[in-house]
Amino acid sequence: MEFAVIHTGGKQYKVSKGEIVKIEKIKGDFKVGDKVLFDKVMLVDSGKEATIGTPYIANAKVEGTLTEIGRNKTVEVVKYKQKSRYYKKNGHRQPWFKVTIDSIK
Repeated sequence: MEFAVIHTGGKQYKVSKGEIVKIEKIKGDFKVGDKVLFDKVMLVDSGKEATIGTPYIANAKVEGTLTEIGRNKTVEVVKYKQKSRYYKKNGHRQPWFKVTIDSIK
């Protein structure tokens, strides 16, 4: 079974063909159905031999299709200092993409 390790959004993901991966949002204007190209490939394993990059493999690419765009649940951020009437409350929702891996080259 062929798989690759890609680097995107400050994280590394082990992916194989046909797999659905939830990744960090990619900068740019994307919509559902768009093709996504990952060129920062760190490792490709074909089942017989493995190619390891230093840190990336020069001509390796992983292609995928954007299947879903969403945001995580709200994370509340509270800042409080006692006896000084200081209280701040904020919320944050981290955006994400779901990508179906089409091919590893």
